[in-house]
Amino acid sequence: MSKGRRYEGEQKLNLKKVFAVIIAIAVIIMFIIGIKHLFSAKSTTEEKTVALKYFPVYTDNKWGVIDSKGNTIISPEYDEYIVIPDNTKPIFICTYDVDYEKGTYKTKVINEKNEEIYTDYNNVEALENYDENNNLWYEDGIFKVEQDGKYGVIDTNGKLLVSPEYDSIEALQGVDKVLLTEKNGKFGIIDNVGTVIIDNNYKKIEPISSKYEDGFIVEAENGKYGVISYTKTTELETKYDDIKKIYSNGKYYAVKENNKWEVVSEDGQKYLEGAYDDIVSINGENVIVKDNNKYGVVQVTDNKKIIDTTYEEISYGSDNKYIVKSNNKYGIIDASGNKLVDFKYESITYRDIADFYEATNSDYTSDLIDANMNVKLSNVILSELNTTDGYMKVRENNQDKYYNFKFEEKNVQNIFAGNTLFLSKNQEGKYGFVDKNGNVVVNYIYDDASEQNEYGYASVKQNDLWGAIDSKGNVVVEPSYKLENNALIRFIGKWHLGEDLNLYYFTDE
Repeated sequence: MSKGRRYEGEQKLNLKKVFAVIIAIAVIIMFIIGIKHLFSAKSTTEEKTVALKYFPVYTDNKWGVIDSKGNTIISPEYDEYIVIPDNTKPIFICTYDVDYEKGTYKTKVINEKNEEIYTDYNNVEALENYDENNNLWYEDGIFKVEQDGKYGVIDTNGKLLVSPEYDSIEALQGVDKVLLTEKNGKFGIIDNVGTVIIDNNYKKIEPISSKYEDGFIVEAENGKYGVISYTKTTELETKYDDIKKIYSNGKYYAVKENNKWEVVSEDGQKYLEGAYDDIVSINGENVIVKDNNKYGVVQVTDNKKIIDTTYEEISYGSDNKYIVKSNNKYGIIDASGNKLVDFKYESITYRDIADFYEATNSDYTSDLIDANMNVKLSNVILSELNTTDGYMKVRENNQDKYYNFKFEEKNVQNIFAGNTLFLSKNQEGKYGFVDKNGNVVVNYIYDDASEQNEYGYASVKQNDLWGAIDSKGNVVVEPSYKLENNALIRFIGKWHLGEDLNLYYFTDE
Protein backbone atom coordinates (compact mmCIF):
# COMPACT_ATOMS: atom_id res chain seq x y z
CA MET A 1 0.00 0.00 0.00
CA SER A 2 1.42 3.31 -1.05
CA LYS A 3 0.02 5.39 1.85
CA GLY A 4 0.02 8.39 -0.49
CA ARG A 5 3.44 7.91 -1.97
CA ARG A 6 3.75 8.74 -5.73
CA TYR A 7 5.61 6.06 -7.75
CA GLU A 8 7.63 6.39 -10.86
CA GLY A 9 5.51 6.37 -14.02
CA GLU A 10 2.45 8.08 -12.43
CA GLN A 11 1.25 11.34 -13.90
CA LYS A 12 2.05 14.54 -12.03
CA LEU A 13 -0.76 16.24 -10.12
CA ASN A 14 -2.52 19.22 -11.79
CA LEU A 15 -2.45 21.63 -8.84
CA LYS A 16 -4.93 24.02 -10.44
CA LYS A 17 -7.47 21.24 -10.80
CA VAL A 18 -6.81 20.06 -7.25
CA PHE A 19 -7.43 23.53 -5.86
CA ALA A 20 -10.59 23.88 -7.98
CA VAL A 21 -11.93 20.58 -6.64
CA ILE A 22 -11.15 21.57 -3.04
CA ILE A 23 -12.95 24.91 -3.45
CA ALA A 24 -15.96 23.20 -5.07
CA ILE A 25 -16.19 20.69 -2.21
CA ALA A 26 -15.96 23.51 0.36
CA VAL A 27 -18.77 25.42 -1.36
CA ILE A 28 -20.95 22.30 -1.40
CA ILE A 29 -20.28 21.68 2.31
CA MET A 30 -21.15 25.31 3.18
CA PHE A 31 -24.34 25.07 1.12
CA ILE A 32 -25.37 21.86 2.90
CA ILE A 33 -24.67 23.42 6.31
CA GLY A 34 -26.70 26.49 5.34
CA ILE A 35 -29.63 24.40 4.17
CA LYS A 36 -29.47 22.30 7.33
CA HIS A 37 -29.43 25.46 9.47
CA LEU A 38 -32.39 26.87 7.55
CA PHE A 39 -34.50 23.78 8.08
CA SER A 40 -33.46 23.35 11.71
CA ALA A 41 -34.12 26.99 12.77
CA LYS A 42 -37.20 26.03 14.76
CA SER A 43 -35.46 23.30 16.66
CA THR A 44 -32.71 25.67 17.83
CA THR A 45 -35.17 28.28 19.13
CA GLU A 46 -35.07 28.40 22.91
CA GLU A 47 -38.10 27.34 24.89
CA LYS A 48 -39.77 30.10 26.89
CA THR A 49 -39.47 29.91 30.67
CA VAL A 50 -43.00 29.75 32.07
CA ALA A 51 -44.12 30.35 35.66
CA LEU A 52 -46.29 27.49 36.93
CA LYS A 53 -49.94 28.52 37.24
CA TYR A 54 -53.28 26.73 37.26
CA PHE A 55 -56.52 27.30 35.32
CA PRO A 56 -60.01 25.78 35.11
CA VAL A 57 -60.84 23.97 31.87
CA TYR A 58 -64.21 22.99 30.39
CA THR A 59 -64.86 20.17 27.94
CA ASP A 60 -67.76 17.79 27.30
CA ASN A 61 -69.84 19.61 29.95
CA LYS A 62 -67.26 18.85 32.65
CA TRP A 63 -64.75 20.95 34.57
CA GLY A 64 -61.11 20.18 35.36
CA VAL A 65 -57.75 21.93 35.86
CA ILE A 66 -54.66 22.41 33.69
CA ASP A 67 -51.35 24.10 34.42
CA SER A 68 -49.65 26.85 32.40
CA LYS A 69 -47.76 24.27 30.35
CA GLY A 70 -51.00 22.69 29.17
CA ASN A 71 -50.71 19.61 31.38
CA THR A 72 -53.94 18.16 32.81
CA ILE A 73 -53.78 18.40 36.60
CA ILE A 74 -57.38 17.47 37.48
CA SER A 75 -59.27 15.49 34.84
CA PRO A 76 -62.49 17.19 33.67
CA GLU A 77 -65.04 15.25 35.71
CA TYR A 78 -66.86 17.87 37.80
CA ASP A 79 -70.28 19.29 36.92
CA GLU A 80 -69.59 22.72 38.46
CA TYR A 81 -66.92 25.33 37.81
CA ILE A 82 -63.74 24.70 39.82
CA VAL A 83 -62.61 27.76 41.77
CA ILE A 84 -58.86 28.45 41.90
CA PRO A 85 -58.49 31.37 44.36
CA ASP A 86 -54.76 31.84 43.69
CA ASN A 87 -53.59 30.45 40.38
CA THR A 88 -50.01 30.17 41.63
CA LYS A 89 -51.04 27.58 44.25
CA PRO A 90 -52.45 24.07 43.61
CA ILE A 91 -55.57 24.56 45.74
CA PHE A 92 -58.82 23.79 43.92
CA ILE A 93 -62.34 24.21 45.34
CA CYS A 94 -64.83 21.75 43.84
CA THR A 95 -68.62 22.00 44.24
CA TYR A 96 -70.85 18.93 44.20
CA ASP A 97 -74.27 17.62 45.33
CA VAL A 98 -75.92 20.82 44.13
CA ASP A 99 -79.67 21.12 44.73
CA TYR A 100 -80.79 24.14 42.72
CA GLU A 101 -84.33 24.06 44.10
CA LYS A 102 -83.21 24.13 47.74
CA GLY A 103 -80.14 26.23 47.05
CA THR A 104 -77.86 23.75 48.83
CA TYR A 105 -74.48 22.35 47.83
CA LYS A 106 -71.28 20.83 49.20
CA THR A 107 -67.68 21.75 48.56
CA LYS A 108 -64.34 20.05 48.93
CA VAL A 109 -60.81 21.28 48.41
CA ILE A 110 -58.23 19.19 46.57
CA ASN A 111 -54.56 19.61 45.71
CA GLU A 112 -52.62 18.79 42.55
CA LYS A 113 -52.55 15.11 43.57
CA ASN A 114 -56.35 15.06 43.73
CA GLU A 115 -56.11 14.65 47.51
CA GLU A 116 -58.78 16.28 49.66
CA ILE A 117 -57.50 18.87 52.14
CA TYR A 118 -59.12 21.01 54.87
CA THR A 119 -61.31 18.06 55.83
CA ASP A 120 -62.22 19.39 59.29
CA TYR A 121 -65.01 21.58 57.89
CA ASN A 122 -68.35 20.96 56.24
CA ASN A 123 -67.72 23.49 53.48
CA VAL A 124 -64.75 25.58 52.39
CA GLU A 125 -65.20 28.52 50.01
CA ALA A 126 -63.14 31.26 48.44
CA LEU A 127 -64.14 34.79 49.36
CA GLU A 128 -65.30 36.49 46.15
CA ASN A 129 -64.87 40.20 45.64
CA TYR A 130 -65.69 42.66 42.84
CA ASP A 131 -64.37 46.06 41.87
CA GLU A 132 -66.43 48.96 40.53
CA ASN A 133 -66.21 47.50 37.01
CA ASN A 134 -67.56 44.16 38.24
CA ASN A 135 -64.19 42.43 37.77
CA LEU A 136 -63.94 39.35 39.99
CA TRP A 137 -61.09 38.52 42.33
CA TYR A 138 -60.62 36.34 45.42
CA GLU A 139 -59.29 37.39 48.81
CA ASP A 140 -55.68 36.31 48.92
CA GLY A 141 -54.48 33.54 51.23
CA ILE A 142 -57.71 32.90 53.16
CA PHE A 143 -60.89 30.79 52.92
CA LYS A 144 -64.30 30.92 54.50
CA VAL A 145 -65.18 27.72 56.36
CA GLU A 146 -68.53 26.47 57.64
CA GLN A 147 -69.09 24.32 60.71
CA ASP A 148 -72.54 23.61 62.16
CA GLY A 149 -74.08 26.53 60.30
CA LYS A 150 -71.53 29.09 61.53
CA TYR A 151 -68.65 30.63 59.58
CA GLY A 152 -64.98 31.27 60.27
CA VAL A 153 -61.73 31.83 58.34
CA ILE A 154 -58.62 29.69 57.70
CA ASP A 155 -55.41 30.40 55.83
CA THR A 156 -53.93 28.29 53.01
CA ASN A 157 -52.05 26.16 55.54
CA GLY A 158 -55.34 25.26 57.23
CA LYS A 159 -54.62 27.41 60.29
CA LEU A 160 -57.79 28.71 61.94
CA LEU A 161 -57.75 32.53 61.92
CA VAL A 162 -61.37 33.17 62.90
CA SER A 163 -63.44 30.63 64.83
CA PRO A 164 -66.75 29.60 63.21
CA GLU A 165 -68.91 31.98 65.21
CA TYR A 166 -70.49 34.28 62.64
CA ASP A 167 -73.81 33.92 60.81
CA SER A 168 -72.08 35.05 57.61
CA ILE A 169 -68.69 36.27 56.40
CA GLU A 170 -68.26 38.01 53.06
CA ALA A 171 -65.66 40.16 51.39
CA LEU A 172 -66.39 43.87 51.72
CA GLN A 173 -67.19 44.68 48.11
CA GLY A 174 -64.46 46.57 46.27
CA VAL A 175 -62.01 46.54 49.19
CA ASP A 176 -59.13 44.15 49.71
CA LYS A 177 -58.02 42.64 53.04
CA VAL A 178 -61.19 43.31 55.08
CA LEU A 179 -64.27 41.16 55.61
CA LEU A 180 -67.87 41.96 56.49
CA THR A 181 -69.24 39.80 59.31
CA GLU A 182 -72.80 39.28 60.51
CA LYS A 183 -73.88 38.16 63.95
CA ASN A 184 -77.45 38.25 65.26
CA GLY A 185 -78.50 40.44 62.35
CA LYS A 186 -75.85 43.10 62.96
CA PHE A 187 -72.72 43.78 60.95
CA GLY A 188 -69.06 44.31 61.81
CA ILE A 189 -65.62 44.32 60.14
CA ILE A 190 -62.58 42.08 60.59
CA ASP A 191 -59.31 42.13 58.70
CA ASN A 192 -57.82 39.22 56.77
CA VAL A 193 -56.00 37.84 59.82
CA GLY A 194 -59.07 37.94 62.03
CA THR A 195 -58.56 41.16 64.00
CA VAL A 196 -61.85 42.86 64.84
CA ILE A 197 -61.95 46.40 63.45
CA ILE A 198 -65.65 47.14 64.02
CA ASP A 199 -67.84 45.18 66.43
CA ASN A 200 -71.13 43.70 65.23
CA ASN A 201 -73.26 46.69 66.23
CA TYR A 202 -74.45 48.15 62.94
CA LYS A 203 -77.33 47.83 60.51
CA LYS A 204 -75.10 48.44 57.50
CA ILE A 205 -71.39 49.07 56.74
CA GLU A 206 -69.88 50.40 53.51
CA PRO A 207 -66.35 51.46 52.56
CA ILE A 208 -65.62 55.10 51.84
CA SER A 209 -63.30 54.11 48.99
CA SER A 210 -61.55 51.06 47.54
CA LYS A 211 -58.84 51.35 50.23
CA TYR A 212 -59.63 50.07 53.71
CA GLU A 213 -57.29 52.73 55.17
CA ASP A 214 -59.84 55.40 54.18
CA GLY A 215 -62.40 54.15 56.70
CA PHE A 216 -65.98 52.88 56.77
CA ILE A 217 -69.44 54.44 56.73
CA VAL A 218 -71.66 52.77 59.35
CA GLU A 219 -75.43 52.93 59.75
CA ALA A 220 -76.87 52.61 63.26
CA GLU A 221 -80.17 50.95 64.14
CA ASN A 222 -81.90 54.36 64.14
CA GLY A 223 -80.92 54.90 60.48
CA LYS A 224 -78.26 57.53 61.24
CA TYR A 225 -74.77 57.41 59.69
CA GLY A 226 -71.25 57.89 61.00
CA VAL A 227 -67.62 57.07 60.09
CA ILE A 228 -65.18 54.67 61.78
CA SER A 229 -61.53 54.47 60.73
CA TYR A 230 -59.61 51.24 60.18
CA THR A 231 -57.76 52.03 63.44
CA LYS A 232 -61.14 51.71 65.23
CA THR A 233 -61.43 55.46 65.87
CA THR A 234 -64.86 57.09 65.56
CA GLU A 235 -64.31 59.87 63.03
CA LEU A 236 -67.96 60.99 62.84
CA GLU A 237 -70.70 60.11 65.27
CA THR A 238 -73.76 58.25 63.93
CA LYS A 239 -76.01 61.31 63.74
CA TYR A 240 -76.18 62.18 60.02
CA ASP A 241 -78.96 61.46 57.51
CA ASP A 242 -76.43 60.31 54.90
CA ILE A 243 -72.69 60.30 54.21
CA LYS A 244 -71.15 60.20 50.75
CA LYS A 245 -68.41 57.85 49.62
CA ILE A 246 -65.97 60.72 49.17
CA TYR A 247 -62.38 60.37 50.27
CA SER A 248 -60.42 63.46 51.25
CA ASN A 249 -57.44 62.23 53.28
CA GLY A 250 -59.68 61.81 56.29
CA LYS A 251 -59.95 65.56 56.80
CA TYR A 252 -63.37 66.36 55.34
CA TYR A 253 -66.58 64.40 54.82
CA ALA A 254 -69.68 65.17 52.72
CA VAL A 255 -72.73 64.64 54.94
CA LYS A 256 -76.46 65.32 54.79
CA GLU A 257 -78.16 66.88 57.79
CA ASN A 258 -81.70 68.24 57.95
CA ASN A 259 -82.05 67.22 54.30
CA LYS A 260 -79.18 69.51 53.23
CA TRP A 261 -75.66 68.64 52.10
CA GLU A 262 -72.66 70.11 53.92
CA VAL A 263 -68.99 69.42 54.59
CA VAL A 264 -67.86 68.36 58.06
CA SER A 265 -64.22 68.25 59.14
CA GLU A 266 -62.79 65.55 61.37
CA ASP A 267 -62.91 67.97 64.33
CA GLY A 268 -66.65 68.60 63.82
CA GLN A 269 -66.52 71.98 62.04
CA LYS A 270 -69.29 72.51 59.45
CA TYR A 271 -68.85 74.19 56.06
CA LEU A 272 -71.06 74.98 53.05
CA GLU A 273 -74.21 74.22 55.07
CA GLY A 274 -77.04 73.90 52.55
CA ALA A 275 -75.24 76.22 50.12
CA TYR A 276 -75.47 73.83 47.17
CA ASP A 277 -77.78 71.16 45.82
CA ASP A 278 -75.09 68.50 45.96
CA ILE A 279 -71.45 67.87 46.86
CA VAL A 280 -69.68 65.78 44.24
CA SER A 281 -66.12 65.37 45.49
CA ILE A 282 -63.53 66.88 47.80
CA ASN A 283 -59.94 67.37 46.62
CA GLY A 284 -57.77 68.88 49.31
CA GLU A 285 -59.39 72.22 50.21
CA ASN A 286 -61.43 72.35 47.02
CA VAL A 287 -64.94 70.95 46.64
CA ILE A 288 -66.79 70.16 43.40
CA VAL A 289 -70.39 71.28 43.90
CA LYS A 290 -73.64 71.14 41.95
CA ASP A 291 -76.15 74.00 41.85
CA ASN A 292 -79.14 74.36 39.53
CA ASN A 293 -77.84 71.39 37.54
CA LYS A 294 -74.50 73.10 36.87
CA TYR A 295 -71.10 72.29 38.35
CA GLY A 296 -68.30 74.37 39.80
CA VAL A 297 -65.51 74.34 42.41
CA VAL A 298 -65.40 76.19 45.72
CA GLN A 299 -62.94 76.41 48.58
CA VAL A 300 -64.26 74.50 51.55
CA THR A 301 -63.46 76.83 54.46
CA ASP A 302 -64.72 80.15 53.09
CA ASN A 303 -67.01 79.13 50.18
CA LYS A 304 -64.80 81.10 47.82
CA LYS A 305 -65.59 80.25 44.20
CA ILE A 306 -62.63 78.72 42.41
CA ILE A 307 -64.53 77.74 39.25
CA ASP A 308 -68.00 79.17 38.58
CA THR A 309 -70.95 76.76 38.57
CA THR A 310 -71.38 77.00 34.80
CA TYR A 311 -70.25 73.61 33.55
CA GLU A 312 -72.24 70.53 32.56
CA GLU A 313 -69.78 68.22 34.36
CA ILE A 314 -66.59 68.52 36.39
CA SER A 315 -64.22 65.84 37.70
CA TYR A 316 -60.84 66.16 39.33
CA GLY A 317 -57.78 65.15 37.31
CA SER A 318 -54.41 65.86 38.94
CA ASP A 319 -52.37 68.77 40.31
CA ASN A 320 -55.37 71.13 40.54
CA LYS A 321 -56.47 70.34 37.02
CA TYR A 322 -60.12 69.58 36.24
CA ILE A 323 -61.81 67.70 33.42
CA VAL A 324 -64.88 69.75 32.46
CA LYS A 325 -67.76 69.48 30.01
CA SER A 326 -69.12 72.51 28.16
CA ASN A 327 -71.48 72.57 25.18
CA ASN A 328 -71.40 68.78 25.22
CA LYS A 329 -67.61 68.64 24.71
CA TYR A 330 -64.80 67.93 27.18
CA GLY A 331 -61.63 69.87 27.91
CA ILE A 332 -59.25 70.53 30.82
CA ILE A 333 -58.92 73.69 32.92
CA ASP A 334 -56.83 74.63 35.94
CA ALA A 335 -58.09 75.74 39.35
CA SER A 336 -58.18 79.35 38.16
CA GLY A 337 -60.47 78.49 35.26
CA ASN A 338 -57.76 78.81 32.62
CA LYS A 339 -58.27 76.53 29.63
CA LEU A 340 -55.46 74.02 29.27
CA VAL A 341 -57.00 71.65 26.71
CA ASP A 342 -59.61 72.74 24.16
CA PHE A 343 -63.24 71.66 24.56
CA LYS A 344 -63.30 69.31 21.59
CA TYR A 345 -63.34 65.77 22.96
CA GLU A 346 -66.16 63.26 23.43
CA SER A 347 -64.73 62.22 26.79
CA ILE A 348 -61.54 62.56 28.84
CA THR A 349 -60.25 60.05 31.38
CA TYR A 350 -57.35 60.58 33.75
CA ARG A 351 -55.18 57.45 34.00
CA ASP A 352 -53.83 58.09 37.48
CA ILE A 353 -51.35 55.19 37.72
CA ALA A 354 -49.68 56.17 34.45
CA ASP A 355 -50.29 59.92 35.01
CA PHE A 356 -51.72 60.89 31.64
CA TYR A 357 -55.08 61.81 30.11
CA GLU A 358 -56.88 59.79 27.47
CA ALA A 359 -59.02 62.14 25.38
CA THR A 360 -61.46 60.46 22.97
CA ASN A 361 -62.14 61.95 19.54
CA SER A 362 -65.39 61.72 17.58
CA ASP A 363 -63.92 58.92 15.43
CA TYR A 364 -63.23 56.84 18.60
CA THR A 365 -59.49 57.36 18.39
CA SER A 366 -57.75 59.10 21.28
CA ASP A 367 -55.19 61.76 21.97
CA LEU A 368 -52.88 60.91 24.88
CA ILE A 369 -51.96 63.99 26.91
CA ASP A 370 -49.20 64.08 29.52
CA ALA A 371 -49.32 65.82 32.92
CA ASN A 372 -47.91 69.00 31.36
CA MET A 373 -50.85 69.12 28.93
CA ASN A 374 -48.77 68.17 25.91
CA VAL A 375 -50.40 65.89 23.33
CA LYS A 376 -47.87 63.08 23.08
CA LEU A 377 -49.78 60.73 20.76
CA SER A 378 -52.60 61.70 18.39
CA ASN A 379 -55.38 59.65 16.83
CA VAL A 380 -54.38 56.36 18.41
CA ILE A 381 -56.32 53.52 19.95
CA LEU A 382 -55.16 52.61 23.44
CA SER A 383 -55.55 48.82 23.45
CA GLU A 384 -53.58 47.92 26.59
CA LEU A 385 -52.38 49.72 29.69
CA ASN A 386 -50.09 47.41 31.63
CA THR A 387 -49.43 49.03 35.00
CA THR A 388 -47.54 45.97 36.27
CA ASP A 389 -44.81 46.17 33.62
CA GLY A 390 -45.17 49.87 32.93
CA TYR A 391 -46.08 50.01 29.26
CA MET A 392 -48.97 50.84 26.95
CA LYS A 393 -49.90 49.30 23.63
CA VAL A 394 -51.47 51.58 21.05
CA ARG A 395 -52.75 51.17 17.51
CA GLU A 396 -51.11 53.90 15.48
CA ASN A 397 -51.36 54.19 11.68
CA ASN A 398 -52.64 50.61 11.50
CA GLN A 399 -49.64 49.35 13.44
CA ASP A 400 -49.28 48.18 17.04
CA LYS A 401 -46.67 50.17 18.93
CA TYR A 402 -45.41 50.10 22.51
CA TYR A 403 -44.53 53.02 24.80
CA ASN A 404 -43.50 53.40 28.41
CA PHE A 405 -45.34 55.89 30.60
CA LYS A 406 -42.88 58.60 29.58
CA PHE A 407 -44.14 58.10 26.00
CA GLU A 408 -40.80 56.71 24.89
CA GLU A 409 -41.34 54.19 22.11
CA LYS A 410 -40.05 50.70 22.88
CA ASN A 411 -39.53 47.80 20.53
CA VAL A 412 -41.28 44.55 21.23
CA GLN A 413 -38.04 42.89 22.37
CA ASN A 414 -37.79 45.49 25.17
CA ILE A 415 -41.37 44.97 26.28
CA PHE A 416 -41.36 41.15 26.16
CA ALA A 417 -37.75 40.43 27.01
CA GLY A 418 -38.54 36.87 28.09
CA ASN A 419 -40.18 35.89 24.80
CA THR A 420 -38.53 33.59 22.30
CA LEU A 421 -40.60 34.66 19.29
CA PHE A 422 -41.79 38.07 18.15
CA LEU A 423 -44.65 38.94 15.83
CA SER A 424 -43.63 40.29 12.44
CA LYS A 425 -45.59 41.54 9.42
CA ASN A 426 -44.34 41.60 5.84
CA GLN A 427 -45.15 44.02 3.03
CA GLU A 428 -47.97 41.80 1.79
CA GLY A 429 -49.73 42.10 5.17
CA LYS A 430 -49.02 38.52 6.25
CA TYR A 431 -47.85 37.63 9.74
CA GLY A 432 -44.97 35.44 10.85
CA PHE A 433 -42.55 35.27 13.78
CA VAL A 434 -38.88 36.10 14.20
CA ASP A 435 -36.40 35.40 16.98
CA LYS A 436 -34.70 38.12 19.05
CA ASN A 437 -32.08 38.54 16.31
CA GLY A 438 -34.68 39.05 13.59
CA ASN A 439 -34.28 35.63 12.01
CA VAL A 440 -37.50 34.25 10.56
CA VAL A 441 -38.67 31.22 12.57
CA VAL A 442 -42.29 31.04 11.40
CA ASN A 443 -42.94 31.97 7.78
CA TYR A 444 -45.31 34.79 6.80
CA ILE A 445 -48.39 32.65 6.16
CA TYR A 446 -50.96 33.95 8.66
CA ASP A 447 -53.72 36.52 8.16
CA ASP A 448 -53.52 37.65 11.78
CA ALA A 449 -51.62 36.70 14.92
CA SER A 450 -50.80 37.80 18.46
CA GLU A 451 -47.58 38.20 20.38
CA GLN A 452 -46.42 35.22 22.38
CA ASN A 453 -48.27 35.15 25.70
CA GLU A 454 -46.71 34.63 29.11
CA TYR A 455 -47.25 30.88 28.81
CA GLY A 456 -45.23 30.62 25.59
CA TYR A 457 -48.05 30.31 23.05
CA ALA A 458 -49.02 32.67 20.25
CA SER A 459 -52.40 32.75 18.53
CA VAL A 460 -52.43 32.56 14.72
CA LYS A 461 -55.28 33.09 12.25
CA GLN A 462 -55.73 31.59 8.83
CA ASN A 463 -58.89 31.58 6.68
CA ASP A 464 -60.89 33.15 9.54
CA LEU A 465 -59.92 30.34 11.92
CA TRP A 466 -57.63 30.52 14.96
CA GLY A 467 -54.95 28.13 16.14
CA ALA A 468 -51.71 28.30 18.11
CA ILE A 469 -47.95 27.82 17.94
CA ASP A 470 -45.59 27.09 20.84
CA SER A 471 -42.47 28.96 21.94
CA LYS A 472 -40.36 27.18 19.32
CA GLY A 473 -42.73 28.00 16.48
CA ASN A 474 -44.26 24.53 16.23
CA VAL A 475 -47.97 24.33 15.43
CA VAL A 476 -49.81 22.89 18.44
CA VAL A 477 -53.33 23.71 17.24
CA GLU A 478 -54.08 23.95 13.54
CA PRO A 479 -56.27 26.99 12.78
CA SER A 480 -59.70 25.46 13.44
CA TYR A 481 -61.56 27.72 15.91
CA LYS A 482 -63.89 30.53 14.82
CA LEU A 483 -63.71 32.46 18.13
CA GLU A 484 -65.69 35.39 16.71
CA ASN A 485 -67.39 36.00 20.10
CA ASN A 486 -64.16 35.99 22.10
CA ALA A 487 -63.02 39.38 23.38
CA LEU A 488 -59.55 37.97 24.06
CA ILE A 489 -57.90 35.14 22.13
CA ARG A 490 -55.30 33.21 24.06
CA PHE A 491 -54.05 29.61 24.02
CA ILE A 492 -52.36 27.24 26.44
CA GLY A 493 -51.51 24.14 24.45
CA LYS A 494 -54.68 22.82 22.82
CA TRP A 495 -56.89 24.93 25.12
CA HIS A 496 -58.18 28.41 24.24
CA LEU A 497 -59.61 31.05 26.54
CA GLY A 498 -63.39 30.89 27.00
CA GLU A 499 -65.81 33.65 26.08
CA ASP A 500 -66.68 34.67 29.67
CA LEU A 501 -63.66 36.62 30.91
CA ASN A 502 -65.14 36.94 34.40
CA LEU A 503 -64.80 33.17 34.86
CA TYR A 504 -61.43 33.05 33.06
CA TYR A 505 -61.38 29.43 31.95
CA PHE A 506 -59.95 27.50 29.02
CA THR A 507 -61.73 25.10 26.71
CA ASP A 508 -61.18 22.98 23.61
CA GLU A 509 -64.70 23.56 22.29
